[in-house]
Amino acid sequence: MDKPAESGSINVSGAVVNPAMPMNRVASVDVYRGFVMFLMMAEVLSLSEVSDLLPESSFWKIMAFNQSHVEWTWLSLHDMIQPSFTFLVGVVLPYSIASRKNKGASVSRLMLHTFNRSLILILLGIFLRSMHSNQTNYTFEDTLTQIGLGYTFLVLLALSSQRVQLIGLAVILVGYWLVFALYPIPGPDFNYAAAGVKAGWEHNLNGFAAHWNKNTNAAWAFDNWFMNLFPRSKEFQFNRGGYSTLSFIPTLGTMILGLLAGNILNSSRAQIEKVKSFLMIGTALIAFGILLHSFGINPIVKRIWTPSWTVFSGGICFLFLAFFFWMIDISQKGSWSFFLAVIGMNSIAAYCIADGGLKNVINDSLFIHLGQNFDKGFGPYATLVSGGLVLLIEWLILYWMYRRKIFIKV
Repeated sequence: MDKPAESGSINVSGAVVNPAMPMNRVASVDVYRGFVMFLMMAEVLSLSEVSDLLPESSFWKIMAFNQSHVEWTWLSLHDMIQPSFTFLVGVVLPYSIASRKNKGASVSRLMLHTFNRSLILILLGIFLRSMHSNQTNYTFEDTLTQIGLGYTFLVLLALSSQRVQLIGLAVILVGYWLVFALYPIPGPDFNYAAAGVKAGWEHNLNGFAAHWNKNTNAAWAFDNWFMNLFPRSKEFQFNRGGYSTLSFIPTLGTMILGLLAGNILNSSRAQIEKVKSFLMIGTALIAFGILLHSFGINPIVKRIWTPSWTVFSGGICFLFLAFFFWMIDISQKGSWSFFLAVIGMNSIAAYCIADGGLKNVINDSLFIHLGQNFDKGFGPYATLVSGGLVLLIEWLILYWMYRRKIFIKV
């Protein structure tokens, strides 16, 4: 744990200070990350349970849908948590590198720090995924692990020209598309049950797009080999959600898009011109992703991070960044955002609280001390009460850390 970074530096939460404007923070980055982490922390509200108890309510159906992941193609609001968190890693990187160079760090020391950070993120992701296992759960689709696997490559690109960054992005997306496109579609005798998918699953894609179906694709085949290299209680055959290790490659593409956004944010352009650039790039990326999906070239699938998902979700991230940057840093209408900023300035702590065991300890303690039925008097809204209290306590922990200038760094 550490105190906030000095001007011209960056902490792991992503709260940044522009070296060109040493006294100013790009507060919108904290708020955007806080918004994303709040969505993750708010899972304790269990909106799907409320919706199930109020089946005739369209409002709660919409709310529940956007607090869950889609089965395969397209997205809900909840599906934007991981790409946004990943995108912001790239956004803050130009500030981080500039800060370390200003302090005299050599490229070799910078890369040593980068490698160490990558390793810590990978191990932290595995640790969090092993919290409820009897042995180490070697899995690499966790958000932190995926970022860790690509982070060293991202820093290498950040030390290169923007032209190289764009070429790297194109090679990643086209190359990853090609790997899937060349992998054979299952034949009529394929054992779908062994892959954890029903043969007639309603979300299976047809035609050329079938190359990106669940647990019958190139990334699934890779994991059938790679995941069994590690100690396991039983042989790995498939991931129930369809997630895969190799998704870190197009996830790196999302981080590169964030890096490009960070280059703009840290440039000498006028503030309003930066917003216009974010809006134009975001709109173009969304349109391109939709075209790829609509013409069957590449479906938009978050679970395997298809190239079209990288482009499509990256465009949405640009629009989110434009909104928060305009609202917080340009219009100075950010008094409402303090709640989110507290979360965003300690994002690793927030992630561990939401994804680790602390939220369960808090929840269990509430029922121990307030009674096993303390929330039952609220009928279908019971989870909003118990979950809301958990969420409040989680935020108060982060606020306590904020007040004492405690920010977890990696």
